[in-house]
Amino acid sequence: MLKTKINQLRLLAYLEGISFLVLIGIGMPLKYVFALPEPNLYIGMIHGLLFIAYCTWVMILKADEQWSSLKTFWALLASFLPFGTFVADKKLFKVEVIRI
Repeated sequence: MLKTKINQLRLLAYLEGISFLVLIGIGMPLKYVFALPEPNLYIGMIHGLLFIAYCTWVMILKADEQWSSLKTFWALLASFLPFGTFVADKKLFKVEVIRI
């Protein structure tokens, strides 16, 4: 499954999206409602690394697959929006199946 770069990006998109939702949905309430900032150190670090990996992989695929600037823009913008990487996976990274 992870033999192609697009499938690797799809996995990174899911992981980055999940880490973003965990950060917003669990980490932030723990920090601001329950005054427990420690979990955000770990959740934030993991999310930050996945964010950088996702953005880097988008730029690698832009070069390898000759993506348009618009497609690259939408793929990068998706990483800033909750559920954005899930939508990008469905709309941008879906591999076309050619049937004969």
